[in-house]
Amino acid sequence: MKNYYNLIILLIFTFNVNAQTDIKLKFNKNGEFKIVQFTDTHVDMENNKNLSVYETIKKVIEIEKPNFVILTGDNVTQNNPQEAYRRFAEIFKKAHIPWAAVFGNHDSQHNFSRKKLAELLHDLPFCMNNDIGDTYGNSNFVLPVYGKNKKVEALLYCMDSNANSTLNPVVEGYGWFSFSQIDWYLKKSKQFTQKNDGRPLPALAFFHIPLPEYTQAWNNKTFPPIGVKNEDECSPDINTGMFSAMLESGDVMGTFVGHDHINDYIGVYYNIALAYGRVTKIMKNPKEDPLAGGRVIVLKEGQRQFDTWIRDMNGKRELYCNWPDSFKSNDEGQ
Repeated sequence: MKNYYNLIILLIFTFNVNAQTDIKLKFNKNGEFKIVQFTDTHVDMENNKNLSVYETIKKVIEIEKPNFVILTGDNVTQNNPQEAYRRFAEIFKKAHIPWAAVFGNHDSQHNFSRKKLAELLHDLPFCMNNDIGDTYGNSNFVLPVYGKNKKVEALLYCMDSNANSTLNPVVEGYGWFSFSQIDWYLKKSKQFTQKNDGRPLPALAFFHIPLPEYTQAWNNKTFPPIGVKNEDECSPDINTGMFSAMLESGDVMGTFVGHDHINDYIGVYYNIALAYGRVTKIMKNPKEDPLAGGRVIVLKEGQRQFDTWIRDMNGKRELYCNWPDSFKSNDEGQ
């Protein structure tokens, strides 16, 4: 009898694992693929903090009905994050929405390591996290989006922007992409480009800490950003070259981050969109700070463009724009 129950448990486990790996992201029949980015939820169930994010997420996905959801860091900030992540998973399972999460600087500051967190996420329903430890960090993976011909038509790079400086006390502040991660990205990008007859696929990148180039995007007077900057960008002091790697590879159209809670702008620098999500927890000063919500991104099959906007916790749509058309001069648009 004991062996019988063990067999049943094994079959259930095998079914769950196969169900995870069988999920494929696909453009819909209209040739669109909708993503909702939630960021900086900072859930702390142990101290009853920021639990409103679950209702905000439910409301936004009910309105938008996305094909995919991404959490871009500082997701759960308590000693044991398991129950909080399971609650995320239940929302997405009920809505039948695949999802993934990258890590921020606060996600492993307590008793749960990033490695353990990666293992936890890998087994949650509808979660597509698939970090296999082939580079530095614990939330690095690429998710292909398939088109009507069952070919890969777009890429979602999910990356661990790490936590804090590893060079204290010489260099303080936040972490940065390691050289091994940049090499990992370059190799992945090259592989997909070669399989696509030498043409870079349209791609987006999701991580937590903004690249140093975000400051240049905000200061771009030729193509001004859309949205607000209410605090200085808290980028790492070290620039290891991830932006230039993306620029040279030619696939990434835009990057989407969190970290700075009261910034929500999207700008461009050398024709790459550098965007913030919208903070999903309720801020202390809702009259001045951005209202909690999420960022929506819509990819178009076979095209190097995307639409994006903010959907706030009350259901209002804000800050609609299109990349690249919203960031072109009149002459370029003709």
